[in-house]
Amino acid sequence: MATPTSLSPSAVVSALRAAGCVFAEDEAELILATARTPQEAAGMVDRRTAGLPLEQVLGWAEFHGLRVTVEPGVFVPRRRTEFLVDQALAAAPDATVVVDLCCGSGALGAALAAALDDAEVHAADIDPAAVRCARRNLAACYGRAHEGDLYDALPAGLRGRVGILTANVPYVPTAEVALLPPEARDHEPLVALDGGPDGLDVLRRVAAGAPAWLAPGGCLLTETGERQAPAAVQIFRDAGLTARLAVDDDLYAHVVIGVLPQPLPTGR
Repeated sequence: MATPTSLSPSAVVSALRAAGCVFAEDEAELILATARTPQEAAGMVDRRTAGLPLEQVLGWAEFHGLRVTVEPGVFVPRRRTEFLVDQALAAAPDATVVVDLCCGSGALGAALAAALDDAEVHAADIDPAAVRCARRNLAACYGRAHEGDLYDALPAGLRGRVGILTANVPYVPTAEVALLPPEARDHEPLVALDGGPDGLDVLRRVAAGAPAWLAPGGCLLTETGERQAPAAVQIFRDAGLTARLAVDDDLYAHVVIGVLPQPLPTGR
């Protein structure tokens, strides 16, 4: 890598290209625009060429029109997950209480808060680093991030009140984690990737607990893999939710949407 005094766009591009970065020109532009000094830029290039995800190098990721803070060791929000946000807003455009389980950086909660007027937003994750990051991203909307295992982390007062419950759960089957790109496998927490033998362990727990936390008509949304989608839909139905699958072929995104049915009117 060039020394800080001789750092140039072409030198950054060359270093990134040599490290196998496919979009070296775009990444170089982002690094040089983000770095405040040549020394900082050189350090960022070194971390990127060592395999650190670009978003963790930059300290932010673009997500649903927001610049979301991303810290080292925290799951990087994927652009395909913007489809989940759009589906949530379409399913519950008037939601006043939002919960983002398995929140990672809190990107989903932050994006929903930005799109909804004065929604009460809560996020939760079992990973302390993720919770710290989510607190930074939710501060602007006065959202709260809680540390703990799924629903155990949430305030009891949210029971029966949640209009949108997102859960971007880990869904990679354990045996396939080793096949992930090094950026994810080596630099993102295993707890955010490994979904158990069939990739659906955490999803089963989330779906089973959802009816106690959703408001009548409230919705649970999760992302899943194409192969797992039929089983994921059935898991939602087994939990008592009205479930359907939404697909965006361009983003290769598969989102399962489950709605808690409204109670039947009682006769007089």
